Amino acid sequence: MRFEDKVVLVTGSGRGIGRAIALRFAEQGADLILNFFRNREPAENTASQIRALGRRASVVRANVGDLDELNMLIDEGVREYGGIDIFISNAASGYNRPVMEQRPKGWEWTMNINARALLFGAQKVAQSMQARGGGAIVSISSPGSFRVLPEYVVVGASKAALESLTRYLAVEFAPLGIRANAVSPGLVETEALAHFEATSDGSIMQRAIEATPAGRLVTPEDVAALVTFLCSPEAEMIRGQTILLDGGFNLPADSMLPTIK
Repeated sequence: MRFEDKVVLVTGSGRGIGRAIALRFAEQGADLILNFFRNREPAENTASQIRALGRRASVVRANVGDLDELNMLIDEGVREYGGIDIFISNAASGYNRPVMEQRPKGWEWTMNINARALLFGAQKVAQSMQARGGGAIVSISSPGSFRVLPEYVVVGASKAALESLTRYLAVEFAPLGIRANAVSPGLVETEALAHFEATSDGSIMQRAIEATPAGRLVTPEDVAALVTFLCSPEAEMIRGQTILLDGGFNLPADSMLPTIK
């Protein structure tokens, strides 16, 4: 199998995109370090599914926006498995408010979880990866890094920082045998989106589907397939890239994104 005996750390991996990424790696032979912050049950359920596939899985509670907890998460993974081969920076959070309603606390919270965790997480896991002959880092971004979305200013800025960090990591970590890339999914069909749809006018998903040339929304499994590919030997020469995965949503000039409320 493609990732047999590899150890993969996926932050924010209890549900949604993180869960799909973790399961995809397990299906291809990897052992997983799962991370959650607020809700343990989904992470434990994901771990049970991974163990049912015959792979190992550990669950670690940590707020990756806190450097001490981020270091603890990585140290626990190294202690349990002997090292880490792949780091997926997926955990994300943010204060969705207009510019004039943003506050320093919201800025710090969002930037620390979405961007700072990538930089210092990568710095920490690089030591283990180099000792194991190299590795791969993939972060999860958003089209909000280059599109102006409603009430998305701080999250968008954090994702732009994440993409810039990815380029620097790709260059500076190359001599260590470590590759770095990012994936930027469009609107993803997750439980969170379904909940939001149920509490809104119920038209966002349908409008997004109609505006997507591919004729459907991106799924967590789509994201997982791309992430695992970027960590595979076949993607050896892809470095420092942010790959947009949106079914063509951002291609038409009349994209509806700025009108979503």
